[in-house]
Amino acid sequence: MTGIGIDLGSRQVKLAALDGERLLWLHAFDTIPFYKRYASRRDGQLRLRFEELGLLSTEQWCTTPLVVTGYGRNTIDLVGARVIPEIQAHIEGARFQTGLETFTLLDLGGQDTKVARLENGILMDFIMNDKCAASSGRYLENMAQVLDISLEELARHHQHPVALDATCGIFGESELIGKIIEGHSLESLCAGVNQTLIKRVGPMLARFPQDTLVLTGGVARNTAFVILLRDITRAELIVPPHPQHNGALGCAVAAGRG
Repeated sequence: MTGIGIDLGSRQVKLAALDGERLLWLHAFDTIPFYKRYASRRDGQLRLRFEELGLLSTEQWCTTPLVVTGYGRNTIDLVGARVIPEIQAHIEGARFQTGLETFTLLDLGGQDTKVARLENGILMDFIMNDKCAASSGRYLENMAQVLDISLEELARHHQHPVALDATCGIFGESELIGKIIEGHSLESLCAGVNQTLIKRVGPMLARFPQDTLVLTGGVARNTAFVILLRDITRAELIVPPHPQHNGALGCAVAAGRG
């Protein structure tokens, strides 16, 4: 084993292990239960009880390079781990999963959205929206709860979207309730929710080249969003095999490099 990566996400903690270029395993845990069960804080540092995860022996955890990134990385000092920026982790993960050296990355996580540009292996520019969750996975979760459906059901619909114009996630919920009262079909309501994400990420993408677009994060599993995104971009759209674990994979790559 050459490297372990951990992405401390706002909604999930993702872990990845690599042996050179070979993927050994991927795991994910809901964030709050993960910290309750496996984490403790001592002397201002975060300590994880790795052996209780059941993934590796204590010796393997102690001897394998470990790199971490994610939500709160600037305030959490994880014992035994090297910390890298989220953008670096997600770029490395996308390179590992696609083999590309030139692309625009769109990552929609639980609470933020990231767009970055890599050209010939060099990071040229990036922007983040972490001030509002209206263009993130949390927004979709909240809207699915309002509609009393699963995320899987929400992700099925993209045709005939109801117009939703609120730019704030909280106001968006109120607007959606109003549309429900007006009697719009569930399919159109779902399509409208998915369309609002396009409205929010479109301006972020507009400043970057439209050649190859790599989509990562949990929202990449939303089929309707992917279809709608293809409609607005001139770029070749690629969803890698493990979009939700992209940051953890990038950390594992960085850990292997030392």
